[in-house]
Amino acid sequence: MTTARKHQVSISDTPYYHVMSRCVRRSYLCGTDIHTGQCYEHRREWIAERIRLLSTIFAIDICSYAVMSNHYHIVIKIDAQAPQSWSFDEIIQRWLCLYKGPFLVQKYQKGETLDAAEQRVLEDTVEDWRTRLGSLSAFMQQLNQVIARQANQEERCTGRFWEGRFKSQALLTEEALLTAMAYVDLNPIRAKMAESPETSEHASVQERINPRFELKQALTHNPDINPHHFSRFSVKELAAFEGNIRSDIQHGVLFDIKDYLTLVDTTGRIQRKNKRGYIASESLPILQRLGIDANDWLDNTQKFEAIFYKKFHYRRRDKNVA
Repeated sequence: MTTARKHQVSISDTPYYHVMSRCVRRSYLCGTDIHTGQCYEHRREWIAERIRLLSTIFAIDICSYAVMSNHYHIVIKIDAQAPQSWSFDEIIQRWLCLYKGPFLVQKYQKGETLDAAEQRVLEDTVEDWRTRLGSLSAFMQQLNQVIARQANQEERCTGRFWEGRFKSQALLTEEALLTAMAYVDLNPIRAKMAESPETSEHASVQERINPRFELKQALTHNPDINPHHFSRFSVKELAAFEGNIRSDIQHGVLFDIKDYLTLVDTTGRIQRKNKRGYIASESLPILQRLGIDANDWLDNTQKFEAIFYKKFHYRRRDKNVA
């Protein structure tokens, strides 16, 4: 029996999670289907763009992502405080980016008077939206359902597109977060889809090195997102690297961007099939600061999903999810 999502996501334990979804059909999510010769490469752009658009609407920060041939990975940070700081009207505007508002919301926006009962219903509705805009499940639902609908329409078929609900892994330590991010950013290189981080298309590491996101194109590919309401918000950047100085409130990622890119680049260069490599620790101080052995690092970044629960997952109290 699968575990309820509310027992897998606990903001009080960690705001960082590695999530993944895989296509259920033999045909590819992206790339070229070797059985039919049909090219679906453009879907990688769909997913990468939608990740960025949804991140702007939701209280979800993107640490890293990679869109592969039949699955994708995202490392996210849930900003639990953000929805609480959003005003009543801002919550409505964010929700209307994705959904058509009910009658009471339309009436409120027109400036029409609401009676006491209507006002209570409206307030309860907006508070529910506030919760959903900080929910990982709501974010992933908006990502996966729309992509599935677009793919089915393109292939002129119906039925399940994803093999099941998305997988999520809580990243409870700095080492787990760093390993997950590097594992995700190195996916295109390991799959021989790219030769270097800067050529890893539809992956966050390339976007950090050479930003290419185009809002106008992204909105064209996502006609369900209301451009009028979305225009009120600035497109959210990828989660910032805040350096190595710890603060009381950590808004971004607790590493230095130069250290991280060096680490990813070096790790990608030395990974070989059936061959153990060695990272010169003196050239990668980030490993020293976290007390990570270089050979352990190589194993972790090559087999992150396989070893995650053994190495990085700790038993924790069950708590409700935002």
